[in-house]
Amino acid sequence: MRSRFAALPSLLREGLAARRRARVPVTRPDGSAMLHKLKWCLILIAGATHQAVWAQTTFSVDSPALQANASMPLAQVFKGGGCVGENRSPELHWHNPPIGTKSYAITIFDIDAPGPGWWHWAVTNLPATLDHVPEDASASGFIRQAGGLEARNDYGDDGYGGPCPPPGKPHRYLITVYALSGLDVHLAPGRPAPMYDHEIRLGALAQAQMTVTYQR
Repeated sequence: MRSRFAALPSLLREGLAARRRARVPVTRPDGSAMLHKLKWCLILIAGATHQAVWAQTTFSVDSPALQANASMPLAQVFKGGGCVGENRSPELHWHNPPIGTKSYAITIFDIDAPGPGWWHWAVTNLPATLDHVPEDASASGFIRQAGGLEARNDYGDDGYGGPCPPPGKPHRYLITVYALSGLDVHLAPGRPAPMYDHEIRLGALAQAQMTVTYQR
């Protein structure tokens, strides 16, 4: 409840300033002062409520299997290279895309990997009718059947490759879903993930993100 009216103080200040500029008297001889004050209060509360509703409809992403800033489940961890996961791409759901969205893209990037980071997944051209991808959408063929394109990850494989960092400190994995203004005609399956990322950003209307971790 507190967050819903967080913008109210600033709106009150703006409303009072506007009233001073308009030279509206605080009291009136006809006894309408109370009604006038009530009208201003209703206007200001409506503005605060509008901002609260806007905040609730921001483009967002979540997952039934992943929790923000928590460890990646073994089902999504890479299989090989000393890691014993199942290498299944995560189930992701997105909400409240912006008006004009024509397609979606997904990327998963290790921001703590040495050098320029490590690309684990890059997908684009998912149709605007989708609001989620199921678990293992990469290996199962779901992405391809939906019309999506998958990049070559930094393991050298096409599609999803799960976390498998060197032993030591935990790594952070940034999951981003993009709402795009159209379909990308400049990409093809198997192109490097950084190329996908460049094209995706050019057509992005909005992005929704969550971060998970993994440590060996």
